[in-house]
Amino acid sequence: MSYQAPHTSQAFPELLKNWRKKSRFSQLDLALEAGLSQRHVSFLETGRSKPSRYSIQQLGQAMNLPASEIDILMLTAGFAPRTNNRNWSEATRTAVNSSIDHILASHNPYPAVAVDRIWNLQKANSAAGVFFQMLGHDGDPNMLRALLKPGKVRDSLNNWKEKIQSLMRLFELEVARRPNDHEAFELLQELKNLPDVNAALDLKTKEDPPPLLTMQFKLEENDITLFSMITTVGLSNDATIEDIRMETFFPADKPTEQWFQHNIAPHL
Repeated sequence: MSYQAPHTSQAFPELLKNWRKKSRFSQLDLALEAGLSQRHVSFLETGRSKPSRYSIQQLGQAMNLPASEIDILMLTAGFAPRTNNRNWSEATRTAVNSSIDHILASHNPYPAVAVDRIWNLQKANSAAGVFFQMLGHDGDPNMLRALLKPGKVRDSLNNWKEKIQSLMRLFELEVARRPNDHEAFELLQELKNLPDVNAALDLKTKEDPPPLLTMQFKLEENDITLFSMITTVGLSNDATIEDIRMETFFPADKPTEQWFQHNIAPHL
């Protein structure tokens, strides 16, 4: 992850105060939620008191901050981030990776992928590899850029404009939750500068949108309609683990289900 977290005498107090205001907490409300005294929160914001690792963790969780932003609070206060705690994280990551592999493999013959916080592809099941190749995927590791940039994948998506509106709004919300994640911000700007993206974002949404936004692909004479579910690892204090997203794609109709059975399953 790319971020800047200077360790100065004022960095932590300012960052804590900014997060409290963004989270719409008063000092008293934040203190009650974090199990601390209002006086202690006030002293932390003015720099009169130095935070402990425990108080930073309590404050971050009370404000429902991403694990990566709590790590930045740790860094600005002069502590090592929790993500670097190798004493426990290696065993946990091994267990998480095994679980991800199980989920992806079990989803065949339908596509399933694991991506990081900015939608860089980390893992994919066999069905996803075959399907992406049929779509003409050029190997771009970023799933958002692969869909948004001009090319075969974008051309095959019939409802491209509607879909990217949803995806970009989702990504913009994620970037807003992580104001110190410069890599994510730079990717957002890059995506907005791709041809036709801003024009698509400016389109008015339908007055009566469907309850489920599907991805409607055209492959030769076949209409492939998919919807997806996104799964995350729950209750993680490790930014690397918290950032994992698993997206599993499902057929939205019987013809799509039959197409995957006839065209993808034999290749697995």
